Amino acid sequence: MARVGLTPERLTRAGAELADEIGFDQVSVSALARRFGVQVASLYSHVKSSHDLHSRIAVLALGEMADRGAEAVAGRAGRDALIALAGVYRDYAREHPGRYAAAQYRVEPGSAAVEVGRRHSELSRAVLRGYELGEPAQTDAIRLLGSVFHGYVSLELGGSFDHSSPSGSDSWPRVLDALDVLLRNWPERQPQ
Repeated sequence: MARVGLTPERLTRAGAELADEIGFDQVSVSALARRFGVQVASLYSHVKSSHDLHSRIAVLALGEMADRGAEAVAGRAGRDALIALAGVYRDYAREHPGRYAAAQYRVEPGSAAVEVGRRHSELSRAVLRGYELGEPAQTDAIRLLGSVFHGYVSLELGGSFDHSSPSGSDSWPRVLDALDVLLRNWPERQPQ
């Protein structure tokens, strides 16, 4: 019989909080059972495995970031939208490092993460409308945005900028300025 109060949603949220505390890679069904003071077996009626739990946390994190991104980008275009969306990724990663790591977790095709991932792509496309990029340049630019945002945030979270000058916080706006210039001057695709 399922323990009163334990639901997949509650366990997912608790797993996300645990990820922020101890790191996403340390989250397991066993760790979650310890948090709730229950036997591991009592959680298996709500989550199938640690992989299932990780996938659920990934979907939660992606959804939270998409919600924040949609709010930040609404009514903005071009550079303003770019800076707003970039800020969402960076701020979320700093506030929720475990959840941010979860957002990078590889989930099965056809899962709820696919729909949430589509929302992220649509947010990037909304930003790029201000730069008037057609296809295939738009897809290339979406990949660039993801690479710059994730790469910078990952390096910053890992401490790569801690002992250098200028600080990571000082470089961030310059990186976004350079990205804006690149997007306004997107190179034509050269024949191969």
